[in-house]
Amino acid sequence: MYGIFMECWVAFKLYFGNPFLPILLIAAAIYITVTEKDLKRKILLGIFPIVIMVGFLLPVTKILYVAAFDDGSDTYYRLLWLVPMYVVIGYAGCRFAVSFGKRKWQRVAGVAVLAALVLSGSLVYLNQYVTVAENAYHIPQHVINICDVIAPKEGEPRVRAAFPSELVHFVRQYDTDILMPYGREMVATQWDYYNVVYEVMEKPEVIDAEALLEATRQTKCSYIVLSTERRIDKSLTTLGLKLIDTVDGYYIYADPEVIEQG
Repeated sequence: MYGIFMECWVAFKLYFGNPFLPILLIAAAIYITVTEKDLKRKILLGIFPIVIMVGFLLPVTKILYVAAFDDGSDTYYRLLWLVPMYVVIGYAGCRFAVSFGKRKWQRVAGVAVLAALVLSGSLVYLNQYVTVAENAYHIPQHVINICDVIAPKEGEPRVRAAFPSELVHFVRQYDTDILMPYGREMVATQWDYYNVVYEVMEKPEVIDAEALLEATRQTKCSYIVLSTERRIDKSLTTLGLKLIDTVDGYYIYADPEVIEQG
C-alpha cells in the first residue's frame, strides 16, 4: 500500500508542477469551506476539491481505477481534472479581498492575491515548446505546403498518403481530404499498435524501398512523403513511382498504379 501511495503522491506532484499551486489550492478550498455561507458553493468549490485530492492519494482509489480501466495506471492523474483549480483559487481570492471592509484594504488584499498567483506560476510564452505561429492554422508551414501539392481538388475523391511520423499530427488538422495509413495512434508511445506502413517506414535506419512500396500499395496510398535526409536502399523512382515535387526538405512521390485504380 505504501508503494501505491508513493505512486499517487508522485503523480500528484507532477500534475501540479509548481509545489506552490497545490498549497494555494488547498488553502483556497479550506477558506471557502470555512467562510462560504451558500451550501452549493461550499460543496462545489470547497469540500469537493478537498475530497477529490484526498481520494486521489488513497491507494484504494488507484487500485479500483486501474481495475476498471485497461490504461488506468497511465491515466490516473486525470482524476485531478475534476478539480476546478483556478475557479477555486480565483473565487477564494476575490472573497478574501472583499472580506476587508474598507476599499483601501480590499485593494491591498487584491494586490496580495494577484502577487501570489503570479509567483505561483511562470510565463507560458517563455516555455521551450511555445513558438510563434507561422500561419492562421497554427501548424508548421511546410506541412501546409506539402498538403497543398497532393490535396484533391473540389469534387474529387479523397486521397491517401504515407507521411513521416513527425507530420501526421498536423495533416488531419489542415485537410481532412488527405487520409493516412496510420496516425497519432502509432506515434504515441503508450499505445502498442501494429501498422505495416509504420513498421517499414519508421522502424529501420535504412528503408527497404520494395517493402515500403508493397505496404503502401496494400493500404492504397497514392502518395509517399519522405524526408530528404531519410536513408533508403534504392530510389522509389526505379520502382515505378514519380517524384512530383520536393517541398521544404521532403520528397513527394506519386504512385501511378494506385492512382489509376482510383
